[in-house]
Amino acid sequence: MELVALLSKGEGTWAQVSGLMKYGEWDKIFIIGDSFAKDNFKHEKEFEFIKVDFSQKLKDLRDDLSKKLKGKFQDLEVAVTIASGDGKEHMALISALINLPVGIRFAALTKEGVIDL
Repeated sequence: MELVALLSKGEGTWAQVSGLMKYGEWDKIFIIGDSFAKDNFKHEKEFEFIKVDFSQKLKDLRDDLSKKLKGKFQDLEVAVTIASGDGKEHMALISALINLPVGIRFAALTKEGVIDL
């Protein structure tokens, strides 16, 4: 399964994304973030970075994400983590994925390991 991870604001949320990448079994990883995240997020696992401007209006952000994610996925369903970011960013990402269309499963890293929610 492919992982789509939003990488935005929030103390400690980058560690959640990093751990999910490290401990999950992913066919491919897509990280969505702004220019700050692009310049500062590093990981030993290979990933594709998708740069967006989170200051866009909700509909514009959704449309931008849809355009940048179209044709990226091999499966009919992807794992998604929204541990990082805010409600506007979460809504834009979820809406973009559903409208592609692709099914979503929420993934999280817990003390027990990676789980589907």
